[in-house]
Amino acid sequence: MENSAPKILVSEIFNASLKAVNPYESAKPYIDRIYSIYQNDNYNKLFVIGFGKAVCSMAKAAEDSLASLINAGIVITKYGHCYLPFKPEKIEVCEAGHPVPDASGLKAAKKIIRLVSDTDERTFIVCLISGGGSALLVSPYEGVSLGEKQKITELLLKAGANINELNTVRKHISRVKGGRLAELAYPAKVISLILSDVIGDRLDVIASGPTSPDKTTYGEALRILEKYGLMDGCPQSILEVLYKGAKGLIPETPKEGNIVFERVENIIIGSNKKALSAAKEKAEGSGFYAEIISSELTGEARDAGKWLAKKAIRTRDALSVKRNARICLISGGETTVTVKGNGVGGRNMELALSFAMEIEGIDGIILLSAGTDGTNGPTDAAGAIIDGYTVKKAKAIGLNPKKYLNNNDSYNFFKKIDGLFITGPTGTNVMDIQIILVGSQ
Repeated sequence: MENSAPKILVSEIFNASLKAVNPYESAKPYIDRIYSIYQNDNYNKLFVIGFGKAVCSMAKAAEDSLASLINAGIVITKYGHCYLPFKPEKIEVCEAGHPVPDASGLKAAKKIIRLVSDTDERTFIVCLISGGGSALLVSPYEGVSLGEKQKITELLLKAGANINELNTVRKHISRVKGGRLAELAYPAKVISLILSDVIGDRLDVIASGPTSPDKTTYGEALRILEKYGLMDGCPQSILEVLYKGAKGLIPETPKEGNIVFERVENIIIGSNKKALSAAKEKAEGSGFYAEIISSELTGEARDAGKWLAKKAIRTRDALSVKRNARICLISGGETTVTVKGNGVGGRNMELALSFAMEIEGIDGIILLSAGTDGTNGPTDAAGAIIDGYTVKKAKAIGLNPKKYLNNNDSYNFFKKIDGLFITGPTGTNVMDIQIILVGSQ
């Protein structure tokens, strides 16, 4: 008989990791510091702007401390990702599409652009940034339509481009990404509080680095399109912008040393590493020896699933001579999925399905793989929980796991066997986490 206790425990470990990167609590200490800077340096206008899946809680923290000072504020988040008690009242909240931008995001971005353009040296801008901001803060470069930007985003996602590559292209067809928001806000004082959702916490990659110097170029953006064979499918207007930029006919994104960054401060307030550390602490408190085996898990989701499964099997075999030994293996990062089928899924569910196929029939291993934002691909699931019984259970009702994997249909596979991990929007976003329990259950 299947034991439900390990699945409850692995969920509790995941929840502990989320608590460590709660956006409200992570932002609060810095908001208090901002209050002091504003008062001591005699600023006369305070604007709060923000964008990302975790921005509502951050905005609420700003409002709770700065309400009497805020002249205007607007933030953009994904549909359904702003809810009580973390919904601000004075700061306007706009909801928009993610991962493909939409008209609502375009409209909200125009409001932010108007706000930051009405500034001077005595204006203070608090900029709240989290993962998802690239799609939500959408303002295509002159000559590029929203529909054309949507098309190239979808093409890059389906081709399996990683977040660095995707954002390199996005930055060079945008009016606000790649440091261009800082350019619009200059000479205002800007402090950006950033919840990182990228490996290495690169400021120029998180939400496409709107207030950070950009390290990438138009030429790199073109090479990425060539790499994935997208030159023919790319809208002509986008290619024209990229070719002009590569030839120096239009300005590059602002780089390190540009005057527009002299009054900008970018601060990382939470990250995947912080969440992994909390998961490790919770696992150890639950009687496990815990180890973070990677904080930079990348590559194809199904390949990552195989690698993790092999690691778990080796760990289990090494424990076979020890009674009651228990180990928790923890990893984090962001894998990719090259879409070749027509199913529904996401990187965490695809990773979990691949892992499940590798440990079929093996007792004493359980995996949870989930997105910390509570969503995985275009679905209502954060990810999936699997064990050695998962594939056996599926085959018993006539499902072919390999067929579902090849069709990129991991969501429907797990839905039919009640293996989905559904949290709803969590309010935070620091990439993905995998938690593996190995040993006596």
